[in-house]
Amino acid sequence: MKKSVLAFGALALGVAFSAPVMAADVSACLITKTDTNPFFVKMKEGATAKAKELGVSLKSYAGKIDGDSESQVAAIESCIADGAKGILLTASDTKGIVPAVKKARDAGLLVIALDTPLEPADAADATFATDNLLAGKLIGQWAKETMGDKAKDAKVGFLDLTPSQPTVDVLRDQGFMMGFGIDPKNPDKIGDEDDKRIVGHDVTNGNEEGGRKAMENLLQKDPGINVIHTINEPAAVGAYQALKAVGMEKNVLIVSVDGGCPGVKSVKEGVIGATSQQYPLLMASLGIEAIKKFADSGEKPKPTEGKSFFDTGVSLVTDKPVSGVKSIDTKEGTDKCWG
Repeated sequence: MKKSVLAFGALALGVAFSAPVMAADVSACLITKTDTNPFFVKMKEGATAKAKELGVSLKSYAGKIDGDSESQVAAIESCIADGAKGILLTASDTKGIVPAVKKARDAGLLVIALDTPLEPADAADATFATDNLLAGKLIGQWAKETMGDKAKDAKVGFLDLTPSQPTVDVLRDQGFMMGFGIDPKNPDKIGDEDDKRIVGHDVTNGNEEGGRKAMENLLQKDPGINVIHTINEPAAVGAYQALKAVGMEKNVLIVSVDGGCPGVKSVKEGVIGATSQQYPLLMASLGIEAIKKFADSGEKPKPTEGKSFFDTGVSLVTDKPVSGVKSIDTKEGTDKCWG
């Protein structure tokens, strides 16, 4: 009967829900964008392992698809009602989720944004994340150096995340532009650039199918497109599939962000030219540690010196290094990958 009630509750919330790791005095929640993307799967593994180690009871929730903010709001309400001490959150709508986050903080919960900063960033108590602007810059610099003189006449497409333009999407796009030598204009917005090299933007929902459709759309706009920046590796693989279907896979340079094991393999196989590797296990485990410390002492986590967030690191992974851009090869990337 208890399992039936839990299952019904999860369906009522519209979220994927995992029962607590264990009974404990300190409880926490992990709320991710989806439970299918390997990045969030690994994040959940990291949080679960650390919660077990520290004796923290963990409940996990996820949206049905990337962009499902309603389910995330419902999950926050559930965590408040359950008396959780803290929430780890990867927000689908970084602005729309803020009122629910405020409600949780007003109720005494510690709220930590993982991977994706909120808007404003201080709407959360802390952010544990990749430096997404740097992640974008690294692949932008690599693409520019790889193209050489041809970069000035490149035709660039952007496969973004969702129409709501979450901060992680904006930061990676803007970083890529800065690295490639494109003026991003408004640093808080995607799509207002006036550089003639930009073919356009399309959204992917961070998955292969979305990447394939978005790539097809951009090819219709300009079949001469030759550089693609993708929000993540599943979208990159979808883009490659669309290019291969029309015999263009060798004509287009694809770059991405994530660094999961499938993505590193795609770099090794030449599907992706380079990817910026991030570390979701570390984000999640540090988040659980912070909630436990807050529950025990009331102390909140502090950002990395000189930054507004706690930086969990990023490495450029490629087997085709270029001068002036620090990188690791796929062998080292495989040693550090996840998923």
